[in-house]
Amino acid sequence: MTGRVFTKLLLSFVLVLCLGTAVLDLSFRNIVDHSLPAEARVAQMTPEQEERALHILRRNLLLASLLSLALATLVSAWVARRISQRLQRIVEFSGRIASGDFTARIAEADGDEIGDVARALDATAARLERSFRALESKQRELAALLDSMQEAVVAVDRNGQVGWTNAVMQRIAPGVERPGRALVMSVRDPEVLKCVEMALKERKIRGGRALSTMPGRVFEVSAAPTPDGGAVAVLHDVTEIERAEKTRRDFVANVSHELRTPLTSISGYVETLLEDDRQLSEHGREFMGIILKNARRVSRLTEDLLALAQVESGEHKLKVQPVRASALVEDAIESLAGMVGDSGIALEAGETTTEPVLADMDAMTQVFGNLIENAMKYGSAGRRVVVGARAVDGMVEFSVQDFGPGMASEHLDRIFERFYRVDKARSRESGGTGLGLAIVKHIVQAHGGTIRAESELGAGTTFLFTLPMAGGESGREKEAAVRAE
Repeated sequence: MTGRVFTKLLLSFVLVLCLGTAVLDLSFRNIVDHSLPAEARVAQMTPEQEERALHILRRNLLLASLLSLALATLVSAWVARRISQRLQRIVEFSGRIASGDFTARIAEADGDEIGDVARALDATAARLERSFRALESKQRELAALLDSMQEAVVAVDRNGQVGWTNAVMQRIAPGVERPGRALVMSVRDPEVLKCVEMALKERKIRGGRALSTMPGRVFEVSAAPTPDGGAVAVLHDVTEIERAEKTRRDFVANVSHELRTPLTSISGYVETLLEDDRQLSEHGREFMGIILKNARRVSRLTEDLLALAQVESGEHKLKVQPVRASALVEDAIESLAGMVGDSGIALEAGETTTEPVLADMDAMTQVFGNLIENAMKYGSAGRRVVVGARAVDGMVEFSVQDFGPGMASEHLDRIFERFYRVDKARSRESGGTGLGLAIVKHIVQAHGGTIRAESELGAGTTFLFTLPMAGGESGREKEAAVRAE
């Protein structure tokens, strides 16, 4: 032990030593004053007197040593007890802090090293108490925020055991509010459990649709990994949105179906009148031509609305089968060569691959037809359209490229929306319905692929979509989904 505590012990030892020295001095004086006769104090002592004096000195020295030892023992015991009591208070303080009592204090007043340590520990405890209070406040705020959400939230640890949930999740799955319980014991929906498991294993965000979590309700599930090795899942109730979408699709499909018969009649009667040159004047023929043109346009719109309603609702079941990517490209060029040839635009095959993909041939004909028709309308200035395919990470990416004026970047994320038009005036002039790219997107997504557009002003536009490669992981998942349907 060093420093001020050691100084205290040294001073205590010096004090005891001084007391012992004083006792010895008094003893020696007593010998000198009492062991010799008065008349011989100034004379030389005899051998008998010297022997007697040494005997008294030895006795008093022994007594002084014993007294000093006793005093030193008492002082040391008192100092040691004092230090032990102070250290015991520090140990008790540490135990209270370890148990979560951050209000514990030592309140040491001495100015030695032990006092400095005690004051430092008190300051640390005060900071811990402030931090803990702030953390508790933030935790209560977070709990209130999560409980106010409309989405159900549940967090699990790395072993799949529930850590915490919000009030909405507790209503959906009673029993899940008990921490430490396995999620599978409270939530039986396989899609929720699959998303959470994949987030725990792959440490990536996973999504899905849960249909059996709560009877009659549909949830969109999103599970994401957390830094501590666990995962958090969010369930968003989309039942009303799904119901509204179904109502909209049914309405569009019914209206489109009801419009097909009168439009067919109008087109038929107008074509009949146009075939008879004697019954119509020049102005009448012009007006009938306008009627026929717009009737055909509305007819195309109703057909596209029906097609979009079918692919959105999933009523149209795909008949996927392995087919070479190059064969899809060749079939698209051959089937559309006549239409493209009349426009004076060259339809060419670019880089292709023979990798097999899972695809519905009829659906792919519609996809390529819409994309090539779009390229002809808006990229005709480039005078050619190139169709290609290449293998990319277990998928095959198809491309339809034109060399026209291109489009601004702000349109790229919206061109697959229904009725969205980059150039409204030109679209009306060309007679487009604004649904072709939306239909393409839904068909590609139904195949398990993705679609995007790349464009640069003055350099043309390229539409790229992917299809799962037969035999690959995504392809096996798609085959399993088709068999399940």
